[in-house]
Amino acid sequence: MDLAKKTIDKEIAALCAVRDRIGPEMEQAVELILGTGGIVITTGIGKSGYVAAKIAGTLSGTGSPATFLHPVDALHGECGIVRRDDVILALSKSGETAEVIELLTVLKANGCKTIALVGNPNSTIANQCDVVLDGSVEQEACPLNLAPTSSALVAMSLGDALAACLIDRIAFTPTAFSKLHPAGSLGRKLLLTVESVMHKGNEIPKVAPAQTIREILVPLSAKAMGAVIVVDPQNQLLGIFTDGDLRRALERRDAILDLPVCELMTADPIRVRSDDMAIRALDLMENRTSQIAVLPVVDAQNRVVGILRLHDLIRAGLK
Repeated sequence: MDLAKKTIDKEIAALCAVRDRIGPEMEQAVELILGTGGIVITTGIGKSGYVAAKIAGTLSGTGSPATFLHPVDALHGECGIVRRDDVILALSKSGETAEVIELLTVLKANGCKTIALVGNPNSTIANQCDVVLDGSVEQEACPLNLAPTSSALVAMSLGDALAACLIDRIAFTPTAFSKLHPAGSLGRKLLLTVESVMHKGNEIPKVAPAQTIREILVPLSAKAMGAVIVVDPQNQLLGIFTDGDLRRALERRDAILDLPVCELMTADPIRVRSDDMAIRALDLMENRTSQIAVLPVVDAQNRVVGILRLHDLIRAGLK
């Protein structure tokens, strides 16, 4: 336990140190990427390569197109994907990785701009690049001070900082993020509308206000929505009557079957629009003293166009 805590303490110290020394070079890196019009090509070998691939993924997923290029593969033909307006982000703990040095020589000759993210700001790779991000650490978190632990974390953190600065500069939005991650939980929350999960057409259990409780029992049961929607002749929403309302009415009164539903319904109920985000509907249902299980869905003229159940939102993966 002590060693585990000391390991994390060393990594925290390394992160604090890199935070304190960030300077104009971060702004220079951002301007370089934004000014070229190309994509970011990250590269590195070993642990630096893993971090480089992660940085490329983060940049691409936040509006700054990027891809990882293994330096060995690049030197054997795959550097053909690189264009002169691309920016090369080269990672190396030592700053002396031979394959990265050779690749940088080739790509710089082709006119590419370069950023070094290295553990030695005075290294060959640093001296070759247009901008240098200093990822040096006083010591690794590894008990032997050998395995890339603190250095890998610092490099990843600098990559995250670069991505965050680019997000801010390009005004990248949560909606834009969701479009790049449509299969993820956040994508569903930001893209899914009420219309895409609601029940509509003949599935909507609509009744007239003068119909009796006896008469509305059939649609209440047959449609299996947990409620009926009370509408006027113009399909305007008047109220809602739920399974729960029926149980509570039976507990309070002996004879309710011949009462008109308008006497027992919830008038002017909470409703959502078909073009609302589904996550808003979930919030309306859950963040109340008593949870709502069913919502009427209306259009801009308050005409009923659907019915939405809490179960539908859960099944859509919003919870």
